[in-house]
Amino acid sequence: MKAKGRKRRSVNRRDQRLFLGRRDDIGGLGQSGEAGLVEKIGLGGDEVHSVKKYCCLIYVGNRRRVATCCVVGFGDKRRMHAMTEEMRLPADVDAQPLVRAAAALQPVIRKFHDEIERGQRMPQALFGQLLEAGFYRMVIPRSLGGLQVDPLTYLRVVETLAEGAGSVGWNLGNGGVGQLVTLGLPDDGVDEIYGKRADTVIAGTAVPGGGRAVPAPGGYRVSGRWQFGSGCNEASWMLGSFQVIGDDSQPLPHPDGGSLYWRGVFARAEAEIVPGSWDVAGLRGTGSFDWTVEDVFLPERRTMPQVGIPLENQWSRWPGLTYQLPVQCWVGPHHSAVITGIAQAGINALIDLAGGKQPRGRPVGLLCDNPQVQDAVGRADAILNAGRAYRNAMIAELWNTLASGKETTLEQRARCRLASTYNADSAREAMDLMYRAGGSTSFKRESRLAECWRDLHTVGQTVTLAPEWYPIGGRVYLGMDPGSRLR
Repeated sequence: MKAKGRKRRSVNRRDQRLFLGRRDDIGGLGQSGEAGLVEKIGLGGDEVHSVKKYCCLIYVGNRRRVATCCVVGFGDKRRMHAMTEEMRLPADVDAQPLVRAAAALQPVIRKFHDEIERGQRMPQALFGQLLEAGFYRMVIPRSLGGLQVDPLTYLRVVETLAEGAGSVGWNLGNGGVGQLVTLGLPDDGVDEIYGKRADTVIAGTAVPGGGRAVPAPGGYRVSGRWQFGSGCNEASWMLGSFQVIGDDSQPLPHPDGGSLYWRGVFARAEAEIVPGSWDVAGLRGTGSFDWTVEDVFLPERRTMPQVGIPLENQWSRWPGLTYQLPVQCWVGPHHSAVITGIAQAGINALIDLAGGKQPRGRPVGLLCDNPQVQDAVGRADAILNAGRAYRNAMIAELWNTLASGKETTLEQRARCRLASTYNADSAREAMDLMYRAGGSTSFKRESRLAECWRDLHTVGQTVTLAPEWYPIGGRVYLGMDPGSRLR
């Protein structure tokens, strides 16, 4: 029964933080019953609804400070169980439908590989299958028509697609983080981008700089050039950073965050791709061309402050643990998933080669009969999977910390970030073992080993996986300030 005189408060779906539990569990918050809730959370009695047998406790506010609370009742165990399940990571990630769909597409991706490399884009037939499978909706909230997957499922999908072709995995991984960034736009900006379809493709970059703007009624007029527009040929929107220049020719700080940089989302039709700007050895199929805009009007609704270097979580107003996770669970892991997928493809390529190749100058025996090759395959598999397990374990630890109602620590976030770099280093080591074991086949341009080696080492050069993250994490463990890139 609802307590007399208590006013029911509305809860905006984009301002929720969930903690699930039964009435029996409320004692863990301090005392049993509503009085315990009020005392523990520090709210007045009129802020709390009645507590039913099965309930969902909803904290409203940001991750660091609880603002209000309400209790929403549910009629039976099944609804409560369904919501509790959302707080859990899947026990078997490979059994998830999206991961199985990605694995089933690997032969299709291989069929299109040459066309991907030549055209430096996804062929329309392949792009359509990626859309249909739901890969471009993975990180979008269900309330917008997305799938709202957990990070381990997302990473496994990216990894599996990268095993088919590095460029496909890269574009899906990059695009997912781009979508998360755009969820930090004002509501009307989010609705403009995702209101008609949740699988809208985002390309561009979250790195500060590239554009200059002047204020205009209702927004800004922006000109600029940005690098690394991965997936720009498939995208509907382009993400870029810019500074707003004032009358004194100095950059203006953003009124909402004090940042000297804004982020903006431009319609793809307003951007020009710079031909020939993606002439590279690996990941040619990503089409990561430079792109420009010239005196384009950018409405205020498609802008936001640039927070973090290169970014922090600005999408936590969306409900669900997926959106409460610190950025270290997404940025870094998304590229490490690409590199592990390519390394796995490299191991598979060497295994296939070893079963049929008779090494030059050796009249007897196949490559697989060589004890050094056997050693290399065993080591590569162990090294790769150790790095992957560390990355996934750290993400799971941060997820479970938030699911238990606690906050993540700086040390946890540092380990999560370093796990991605270590995972990438492990993949690089595994791939180099395979490349060396492949003999002269490895440097023939058309060979699968050569393809994997080129793509993997291109991924390994990205700043998100750079070795500079090791001393940043080391400073955290030593009790020192890690700097602005890790918070």
